Amino acid sequence: MPIPLLPCLPAVDPKTGDITAVIETPKGSGNKYDFDDTCSAFRLAAVMPEGSAFPYDFGFIPSTVGDGDPLDVLVLLDSPAPVGCVLTVRLIGVIEARQRENAGEWIRNDRLLAVATHAHTHAHVKDLADLRPHIVDEIEAFFSNYNAQKGKSFKPLDRAGPKKACKLVDHGIAAFHRKHPGETARNAA
Repeated sequence: MPIPLLPCLPAVDPKTGDITAVIETPKGSGNKYDFDDTCSAFRLAAVMPEGSAFPYDFGFIPSTVGDGDPLDVLVLLDSPAPVGCVLTVRLIGVIEARQRENAGEWIRNDRLLAVATHAHTHAHVKDLADLRPHIVDEIEAFFSNYNAQKGKSFKPLDRAGPKKACKLVDHGIAAFHRKHPGETARNAA
């Protein structure tokens, strides 16, 4: 099976050492997009209910594997980035969570939180504690509500800072290399 184009992007930018992110769904979008690796394109995955929108840019970290897919990341940036935009980010933390479809099995589906390295508004944010009060509560509520609308359950388990987020990315990179051993040389960071 051929390896899709976007996952061949390195998880860590070799020039800067920053984490690479690919935006699937821009901040404010009422549509949810997913990268379809079978055709190397973005597909409309869902339409949100009237009045619902993504609170921040949502995407993934390429060349990682988490719950079978690349690790999810929510990116704080001054203005929405377009679908497919590749940017570098600084991890500020993680919402550790589990998720299930209907009455199915619970799986881990953590949400990494990051600030775009080009951001001005959140340039000072280095850790979840640097965010305005209740912002992580609001993000957790968004994901709980968003999943409930799709017949899924989302349960936050814990919150952690950038060190834990970086460990999750390291584990995700290792899992990617186990899944795609031929890609190790091209994606070494």
